[in-house]
Amino acid sequence: MSTMSTGLTKVNDAFLPMIEQQLVGNGINMDGYSRQCVMAALSAMNAVLDSKGLSWNDPQLDRNNVTQTLLTVAALKLNAAASPREVFFQLRNVQIKSKDEHGKEITVWKKQIEMGIEGDGNDAILARFGRNVKEVRQFWLIRDGDDWEYPQFNGLEMTPPKWTPKGRGEVVRVVYPIIRMFGDREIIEYYISERDDVTKNLIAHINNNLMNETFGIVGKRYDATPDQKKKIDAKKAEILNKAKELGLGALDDPELQKWISPAWTEFQSREAMIIRKMRNNIVKKIPKDFGNAFIEMIHSEATDDSMAAARREVEQNANKEVIDVQSNPVNEPAAPVAEHSDPESTPTSHSEHPFSDPTGKPTDDTVAQQDLFMQEEIERATAAAASDGPGF
Repeated sequence: MSTMSTGLTKVNDAFLPMIEQQLVGNGINMDGYSRQCVMAALSAMNAVLDSKGLSWNDPQLDRNNVTQTLLTVAALKLNAAASPREVFFQLRNVQIKSKDEHGKEITVWKKQIEMGIEGDGNDAILARFGRNVKEVRQFWLIRDGDDWEYPQFNGLEMTPPKWTPKGRGEVVRVVYPIIRMFGDREIIEYYISERDDVTKNLIAHINNNLMNETFGIVGKRYDATPDQKKKIDAKKAEILNKAKELGLGALDDPELQKWISPAWTEFQSREAMIIRKMRNNIVKKIPKDFGNAFIEMIHSEATDDSMAAARREVEQNANKEVIDVQSNPVNEPAAPVAEHSDPESTPTSHSEHPFSDPTGKPTDDTVAQQDLFMQEEIERATAAAASDGPGF
């Protein structure tokens, strides 16, 4: 057996029991297909690492998000080995807060495996969790040169759309015929997304890439004064307004291209990106019933770019400072506690809070103790992933 396959087997043995345990703990049974999806995801991740000359034990690799990614894959049943692909993985450089040997906080760059859901992955989620969805039929790509008639409605009666493909021009709209069941009644509905609607996706993409932009006004946006923040916000508004006016023409604007990823701007991938966004705009708005709050939360984080960006920002910047709040001014006695006060409102004694001093004020060691606990948990999971057998 090759070294790579042996290493991948160890990774599978380490992660699979842990993923199953967490799913069961959230009321989800991990069936055979979910296990197959996790194994396919680990294999795809391993291929990404191998293409970059990295291994699971490489110190450059941040393994903290691997568990969350595998939970998403297992809960939503996204198959990286399907054709067309339902999910893909790529490496992204991220800043990680750490501490050196002297306990000083430092920022280091790590490589993190990032997951993205392909268009067919969203279709699979819709077919599996769509409310009253019986079947998701093959979508239509309507081109500029095709003969097309929109559906017509007479009260609840609908005349289906008419489409005659000609195969000429760019794709201007996407149509999803979806069969839904309402009791014993079967209804075919047609969901339509227009090319111009993708402008909203592009503006959201630009806005996300502008999150940490300061335009040279200040070094880091967290250090900006109120006046500097106003200048930064005004510049961002100017850029976004320009993008709104240009629409998809913003993809060719030299000034705006610096905040647009190559997947949007490059000729060979631009059309595929626009089509994928049109498809996503349809699939995401169709009601879904996940039957489990945990799966619903995972789906929201995996498909909502703004939520994912906010979560990354919180992870990178949380607990940067110890905020010491003193309830009473110095030399001012504390207000006496009423003799018959509510026990739940009475201040807790120092013995119940080991991270407080005798006055009940939080000490500077509180955050340090919490960070140490989290670091130990991360090191334990990392060591188990690299072990010879299941370590979770």
